[in-house]
Amino acid sequence: MLQTGMRAPMGIKVKGQDLREIEAFGLELEEILKQAEGVKEQAVFADRIVGKPYLLVDIKREQLARYGVSIMDVQEILQVAVGGMPLTQTVEGRERYAVRVRYPRELRDNPTDLKNIYVPVEKGSPVPLGELVDIRYEQGPQVIKSEDTFLVGYVLFDKLDGFAEVDVVENAQALIQEKIDSGELTVPKGISYKFTGTYENQLRAEKTLSIVVPLCLIIIFLILYFQFKSVTTSLMVFTAIAVAFAGGFVMIWLYGQDWFLNFNLFGENLRELFNIKTINLSVAVRVGFIALFGIATDDGVVMATYLDQSFDKEKPNDKPGIRQATREAAGKRIRPCLMTTVTTVLALLPVLTSTGKGSDIMIPMAIPIVGGMLIDVTSYFLLPVLYSWREENQLKRASK
Repeated sequence: MLQTGMRAPMGIKVKGQDLREIEAFGLELEEILKQAEGVKEQAVFADRIVGKPYLLVDIKREQLARYGVSIMDVQEILQVAVGGMPLTQTVEGRERYAVRVRYPRELRDNPTDLKNIYVPVEKGSPVPLGELVDIRYEQGPQVIKSEDTFLVGYVLFDKLDGFAEVDVVENAQALIQEKIDSGELTVPKGISYKFTGTYENQLRAEKTLSIVVPLCLIIIFLILYFQFKSVTTSLMVFTAIAVAFAGGFVMIWLYGQDWFLNFNLFGENLRELFNIKTINLSVAVRVGFIALFGIATDDGVVMATYLDQSFDKEKPNDKPGIRQATREAAGKRIRPCLMTTVTTVLALLPVLTSTGKGSDIMIPMAIPIVGGMLIDVTSYFLLPVLYSWREENQLKRASK
């Protein structure tokens, strides 16, 4: 809201040179937005810009010349009578109050009373103010906002629960463009509109993450290669990322199901305890996946390192020997790998049950990590199988 200037998560900025045109076009957009999918109809509101009554005092210059009264004289009379003129200041301890003089309210409360205010004339009798000015009410702007040298009006809206901000904005953009293409909506000359809001942060983050995520995967693979000095071993450890990636999405899907953990335990509903609701693919979720990629490879590194050490020590030269060495090495590293998974999940349980400030960011970040680590248990069996398969193929090729 500080970035956009609007007190709403999403909105449209209508820019132009005429406030009435901006208001009229904003009201048209208001009606269209109420029809867009995912938009909360009650939250759609366009600025009512023009509509505040102003008291206009239009000075008749010909009359002033006739009576020999200057414009400044009329303005000073109005200042004293309506606004008040400070004469001095009173001191009350550390406080200062201006002493002002002006007409009592009953003599300045409406245009008729103002017309009866007398203006002194240098040579002649005082003249009623109504002889020198036209006083009338006119509609004017309640507030004037500007941006980039243009006048601007806001059309504010919000989304329904279960919809992502980016999707709602895209739906609204498509609907408005459809109305323009069909001729139902005409954009006046000199008027432009632009969607803005917190969803822009999402777009910027997605653009950044489209570079960061592949870069993280490349760096992880390079670190694995420098550790094992083998492309195949690095790829086998890398499979844990694919398994964990699938697990993260499975957990996000489960959070969107009404039946998931929908039961009571010790008098506490688990859905309420773990804040289970539909999770959109936000920036926090993507950051959670990045953290998951690094954690998921830990178990694979532990398992692959001991497999390498075991094969270097025993040097099996037949298929039963390879399988026996694989089973022994994998069996000895199941417990450390399980400890990594269990400690990670337990450490994130307080985050999943949190309800304070920041929980709306931390919970989506923790969900893919928990889901990925739980499914990553299958990699404890996948990696030894792939390792044994590679060694058996190498033995078969050597025997030929």
